[in-house]
Formats: sequence, C-alpha cells, structure tokens
Amino acid sequence: MIQKPIHLSYDHRVVFTHGAFQTSNATLRDLVAHAAELRGPSKVVVFVDAGLLAGDPELTARIERYFAHHGAVAELVSAPVVLTGGEACKNEWAMVDKIWQAINYHKICRHSYVVAVGGGAFQDLVGFGAATAHRGIRLIRMPTTTLSQGDGGVGVKNGVNYFGKKNWIGTFAVPFAVVNDLDFIHRLPERDRRAGIVEAIKVALIRDGAFFHYISSNADALAELEPEVLEKVIRRSAELHVEHIASGGDPFELGSARPLDFGHWAAHKLEPLSGFAINHGEAVAIGMAIDLLYSANIDMLDAKTCERILSLMERIGFVLWSDFLDAHDETTQPVILQGLEEFREHLGGELTITLVPEIGRKLEVHSMDEAAVLDAVAKLRTRAQVLAKASDAGTQKTPATTSSS
Repeated sequence: MIQKPIHLSYDHRVVFTHGAFQTSNATLRDLVAHAAELRGPSKVVVFVDAGLLAGDPELTARIERYFAHHGAVAELVSAPVVLTGGEACKNEWAMVDKIWQAINYHKICRHSYVVAVGGGAFQDLVGFGAATAHRGIRLIRMPTTTLSQGDGGVGVKNGVNYFGKKNWIGTFAVPFAVVNDLDFIHRLPERDRRAGIVEAIKVALIRDGAFFHYISSNADALAELEPEVLEKVIRRSAELHVEHIASGGDPFELGSARPLDFGHWAAHKLEPLSGFAINHGEAVAIGMAIDLLYSANIDMLDAKTCERILSLMERIGFVLWSDFLDAHDETTQPVILQGLEEFREHLGGELTITLVPEIGRKLEVHSMDEAAVLDAVAKLRTRAQVLAKASDAGTQKTPATTSSS
C-alpha cells in the first residue's frame, strides 16, 4: 500500500454588498480580476432564478449592462440564462442538463466562472451543475433570500433531489466566492424575508448565546422585518455558519455529526410531505420545536428555557405546527418518524442528532426515544390548538370592543 496525505487549502470568500450589479460596484469585477490579468477577460455564464424577475424585471438587463461596462475583465458569453427556481427545480433532472448544455455550448472551462443568482434551491441546482462539469468550474454564488444568504448559500454543499429524498445526489465544493447583495432580500415577499431568521436562531442556539440574546432583544423589530436589524441578523448568521464550516474540522461531512442541521431531521421530512407547500424556514422552525420539546421531555433542557425559545419563534412570526405531522403510513405509523431513519441513512448509518441542552451549547445523541418524540409532537399540537382558541377569542371580542368605544 502506498499512502500519502493530501493537504488542501481553500479560501472561502463571503462578501456583503448592496447593488452588486450597479456598474459602480466593483465587487464582482474585483473577484475575477486576478484571472483576467493573466489571460485576458474571463468567460462568465450567469444563471438567474426566474422567480426574481417578477419583482425585478430589469434584473437581466442590469446584469448585461454590468458586464458590458467591465468587459475588459469579465466577458458575459450570453444573455443571462433564466431557469425555474424554488425547491421544485431540484426535482427535475432536465434542469441539470440545461446547465450542462449552456456550459458546453459556450465552452466554459475551469478558468471560467458560473454565476448563480437565486435562492437556496437554485444555488443547490446550479452549484451541482458547475461542480460536475469539467470536474468543477469556478462558482460565484449570489444568494437572494434570507435563508440562502444566512445559511445554505454560504455553505459548500450542492445537490438535487432523487428517489423522493432531498439532496440525494450532490457534491461538496467550496465556491470561488459568495456575494450577498442585501438589496435582494428587501424585495422578497414577507414570508420569504422571515424564513431565514429561523436559521439565525438555530445557529445562535448551538454556537452563540450572545447572538441569541440579541435576537431576543430585537424580536419585535424582526417580527416587523425592519431592514437594519434583519441585515445584522443575516450577516451574523452567515458568519457563524462559515466559522463552523471552516473551523469545525469536518467541512465535507465525512463523519456523522451535522450540528448545523439542528431541527432538520423532521424538517427534511416535513417539506416533501407537504409537497413543499411548507418552505424550508417554516419546516426548520417546526423541526426545532419538536427537538426542543423532546429535549425537555428527557430532562436535557429545562422547561423554562424551552418555552422561552418557542415563544421567541412564535413572536417573530413562525407557526410551530402543521397538520402534516399527523400523517400516517399504511402501517399506521406516523410518517414523520421516517425522517429519523432517512437522516441516519444520509449520515452513513450512525444516527447523530444535535440537541440543545442550554442556549449557546450543543450536545450530540445517537438515538431518539420515539415515544418521547411523539409526545413532543402531541404537545405541539395542543399548543397550536390553545393558540388558535386564544386567537379566535380575540377576534370575536374585537367587534364588541370597537362598537362600545
């Protein structure tokens, strides 16, 4: 046997900016400038999430003007390629083929750049296409949602869904750069702007108690989606995610521990169960609630802290229940429990679940008591029923109060 260690070093660049496609903004130009100095203009192909164009119809024209202005450094090989985004894009293998066709047709090579402008699922799709063409083309991610700017878009994973399972086919590939243009998140619908806050709460719970306290102190501002506070939370969330990837010792997840997936075993099952009507952030909020109540059930987390976290998520605007949690399979077993087995398979055979024994600290366990999990689900159901009754009572009282005044 010949055995030699291979040591690799990556630079993980995450840049925050506003107005990335304004011609006066040098962020993208400077990222590719060093290659241009050696070989002339670098070829660039840009893929754009079609969902962005509804709220920003001038985006593709703005991209073309930007690269025309900086043509000495970056050559845009065609008009931006517009593809369907959203989780559904990861279910269509033909979408990967379209990306490969564009890369092949325009002779994009490993010294060229693929730029992906879109949400987290779109980043997964285009990232997979870029990572597998020519064994890997330089990828510049431009995430456009709070979820992707604060979490998934700054990571090193790409993938598409297969066999009805999330990200069953995929790669680990450090992007050449991530450009978080914060202007994008303020164009999002309210539901999508809110979604990324839960990933910030998640990473605060497992890594940074002070950040959790900041989120708590600014809960009302976050509930109102105040831009300044939202941007600070997304930036710190991204920073903590990148810190973990770069310093956690397992960026390509060769082991079985995935602490950044706290609350995700249930979320990954809940999303396809709902036909992706529940978005990722909403599913993670529910998944975290299940794991928090489970931790309280087994006396790992004190009930007061559990309630504090659940109340914070609700205060910011997350609903911690879905009727899909009540789905049963043909054997009458709750379908949500299948998420544990699928998570085990995804991890390579050993189940490793991250739980939170206290704010700012994580603990990994290798088994889950299914009865205690189902009890946590039952408590969530009861909680939702109580909140619904309180809401109905408040609605019924409103007209009488108004008329008496």
